[in-house]
Amino acid sequence: MTSIKGVVLAIALLLLVSANGQTGEPAPWYKWKSRVNNQIVCSQTAPGDNWERESGPYTDSHCDTLVNK
Repeated sequence: MTSIKGVVLAIALLLLVSANGQTGEPAPWYKWKSRVNNQIVCSQTAPGDNWERESGPYTDSHCDTLVNK
């Protein structure tokens, strides 16, 4: 019985430590500009190596609304 209590305690401690600091907020969106053809897309992460962040952060997937800070 003692080993089961130890495992449960270890799992509970691991869950407590891993959940600390998580806010549950969605990742922001950014406009990314291609270095190859100047195309602009809206994405949460860079679409690839030849892209640079153009503007943002935005709250929506259309990059219409800037995040209020």
